[in-house]
Amino acid sequence: MGERLKDKVVFVTGAGSIGPGWGNGKAAAVQFAREGAKVFASDINADAVAEVADIIRGEGGTVESIVCDAANSASVEAAVNACMDAFGRIDVLHNNVGIIDPGGPEDLTEAQWDRLMNINVKSMYLTCRFILPIMAEQGGGSIINISSIASTHSLGYSCISYSASKGAVNAFTRDIALNYGRKGIRCNSILPGLMNTPLIHMGNVTDVYGSTEEMVRQRDALIPLGKMGDAFDVAHAAVFLASDEAKHITGIELVVDGGITLKVK
Repeated sequence: MGERLKDKVVFVTGAGSIGPGWGNGKAAAVQFAREGAKVFASDINADAVAEVADIIRGEGGTVESIVCDAANSASVEAAVNACMDAFGRIDVLHNNVGIIDPGGPEDLTEAQWDRLMNINVKSMYLTCRFILPIMAEQGGGSIINISSIASTHSLGYSCISYSASKGAVNAFTRDIALNYGRKGIRCNSILPGLMNTPLIHMGNVTDVYGSTEEMVRQRDALIPLGKMGDAFDVAHAAVFLASDEAKHITGIELVVDGGITLKVK
């Protein structure tokens, strides 16, 4: 076990994996615990969040978990209250919840658009709404928002709601960094590139390529480092931003993409 986050309390949304393997939230929750943090793991999927809690406990870490709909105000407020009851403070907020829905304006229904915006953007507003006052009262904290290179670059196919939502996340991050810095609160975003996580194997992304194998082949070929990253590449970046090593870093967009955005003008 490391000590980079020793005794810090980390509130993680989307801590379960959407499918078999390691999603970004699952890897981050486990890596936070491996660095000594007390983790409060939340996810809308009861089995998924239970799995990550079991992993952390099995490795000797400290964790509490809850089922939470991050796009629902009452659910988020209840989760934040439960975290405070369990640990008495929140030092780090890791906003990981997010979905992807390929297509342009003519392809997506209004319901699809609203659902994605609620999950990808409103969830971050809600967690910050309830946790920022706690951090301010404590004298500081670190907020990490998972964005995407889709906020600034094309993924190679139309994904307008996802790209728009992640652009909103970047702006949201900068605003908090600017306006809460005097209260000791840092806020940064991580922009993963093409990552090989369960999310991209869940059907709607795979359909763009025809098969999982072809998707992986094409995506790996695009990366200057030779292959897609994985969830722990994002998790290690999150640990850095959560730690005191990043105490003078706020408002940044940390790109974790194997160099792919270097190829796109």
